[in-house]
Amino acid sequence: MIIDVHTHPIFHKAISEDKGVLDYRKQQFGIYKQSPAPIESVLQEMDYMGVSRSILLPIDLTTQSGGWIVSNEEVRTITELAPDRFIGFASVDPYRSDAVEVLDRAFRVLDLKGLKLHPSKQKFYPNDDIMKPIYKKCLEYDKPIMFHAGMSWEPDAPAKYSHPLHFEDVAIAYPELRMCLAHFGWPWIQETVMLLLKYPNVFTDTSILHMDNALDFYKQVFKTNMGPLWIERNLNDKVMFGTNSPRFKAKRLLPALEAMEFRPKTLQKILGGNAEVFLGERRNERPWLN
Repeated sequence: MIIDVHTHPIFHKAISEDKGVLDYRKQQFGIYKQSPAPIESVLQEMDYMGVSRSILLPIDLTTQSGGWIVSNEEVRTITELAPDRFIGFASVDPYRSDAVEVLDRAFRVLDLKGLKLHPSKQKFYPNDDIMKPIYKKCLEYDKPIMFHAGMSWEPDAPAKYSHPLHFEDVAIAYPELRMCLAHFGWPWIQETVMLLLKYPNVFTDTSILHMDNALDFYKQVFKTNMGPLWIERNLNDKVMFGTNSPRFKAKRLLPALEAMEFRPKTLQKILGGNAEVFLGERRNERPWLN
């Protein structure tokens, strides 16, 4: 079982009929040459790589640029087309006056399974007081948060907001809140690892924003920036498979990840088992991490 915890459905044909909306997504996300694909093509690509389910991530930029890269309702539309294959997350702009109401509706009415936040693109610090009602709403519904962490390729997305150390106050204040610091917080690998080690409900994913080929970059991060056995010995419950599609694809990242020669049990956890824990579908095998 493979769960891709980090996909952006900006080119799903079912939500791409409006050219103006699609152009807005391309400009905000920083991908300009791809075209919409029908649901059949998306599922075929998932099947080819053995991906069982994908988490779909929207972004609410209401106060920053007057729109959504993908809206909560659009995510719901896609998940309804293949509910056994797609896991829909919500997003909310923390600065909008109705943020809590929007998030409550996303969980209660749209039945979305978690929250996606992008501090750099939405321009907030994770430990700002404005975030407290949002974190409390996630705890109320027992929903995890996927945070962008580290560098972003997207335009107008300052990295200062997404430094991993800003998330430590959140982990301390809300120890029951499951959160993923995406992209391994690159380039702040050491800081991200520190948070993974210290806080039971902090996860990361493999959607590292590589500059060369994926295998060389994984070797650099997993064997050089970290000790060669850190994941096997200390982080095997904390790393999830994520692609950051459509920027990067499973057909490139999965072979690179498999080439890292992790033990089969560790690879199983990375590819799907840890995502089930993050989503709240099962408890961690190690009770001190629950």
